[in-house]
Amino acid sequence: MKKNKNRTYIIAEAGVNHNGDPLLAKKLIEEAKNAGADCVKFQTFKASQIVTQTSPKAKYQLEVTDREESQYEMLKKLELDFEAYQELIAYCKELDIDFLSTPYNLEDLDFLEQFGVSTYKIASGQLTELPFLRAVARKNKTMLVSTGMGTLADVFNAIEAIKNEGNEDIVVLQCTTNYPSKIEDANILAMQSIKDACGVRVGYSDHVTNNFACFASVALGAEVVEKHFTLDKNMEGPDHSCSLTPSEFKDLVEGIRNIELSLGSKVKKPSQIELDNSLGMKRGMVIIQPIEAGAVLTKAHIGFKRPLQGIPINMLDTVIGKKVSKSLALDESIDYNCIVW
Repeated sequence: MKKNKNRTYIIAEAGVNHNGDPLLAKKLIEEAKNAGADCVKFQTFKASQIVTQTSPKAKYQLEVTDREESQYEMLKKLELDFEAYQELIAYCKELDIDFLSTPYNLEDLDFLEQFGVSTYKIASGQLTELPFLRAVARKNKTMLVSTGMGTLADVFNAIEAIKNEGNEDIVVLQCTTNYPSKIEDANILAMQSIKDACGVRVGYSDHVTNNFACFASVALGAEVVEKHFTLDKNMEGPDHSCSLTPSEFKDLVEGIRNIELSLGSKVKKPSQIELDNSLGMKRGMVIIQPIEAGAVLTKAHIGFKRPLQGIPINMLDTVIGKKVSKSLALDESIDYNCIVW
């Protein structure tokens, strides 16, 4: 994971939206790059090793795919041959976009290790699988850990298991496991609780149909933002309907980059353009009632008007009661040479 300072790392979660087609996977890589993503993420698995052949689908999967097929049958169609990954990784390097994948078991992990990947993504469903987390941690790579369906205790135990293997290169992602998820379930503030409790970097993995939760996470300090990505929401498959199209993902990236620009620093000071504008926007002391040379200034003689020039307004009490050295006309600025000190 190539992280730039003060810049959110944006992951286009292609996941299984390639529908098992390597050519479609390549197109997803191209479009993710064009949309401005830093990384495109896939899922490395064999259906026979992560689900029983009679396992029912999750509730959200039933709503967007064939209700008659099992979860195994659905996932079997979404597999990529292991041989395809070498080509996809090479294509990511060619286009200068990071490759990332989620391994689901030790075989997947060892397979990805062959390609020298720098980062592993841990799916929310494996947050509580501490033996697997320890095995990934021992690879000494960056770990992005999603936390859907988990409590703070689950997150703490997972991070402790990883750190106890000597790996502290961890980013924990707040996540809600539903596709799509409701924005009121995003719970972005939990990122701060995770950061404080676990002493880790934090980010957000989003399944909301709009981008507001992503934007909020960036404003609150997310170092990584992940969102599902598809070429067409109407394609067959479990995740297309809750994914962003290329143009929508480009809007997400643009929004995040503008939010980053708006955050600035914790130092409160005027920008250069504010300094340039201050002459025309701030006020100075001027004469609102003409006065002859040698007369004494009173409150009745002095008003506050733009532009900012002459004696600062905060010195009003100092100049009241002083004589003027020359006659002053309406709207004339009161400067230091006007006063008999």
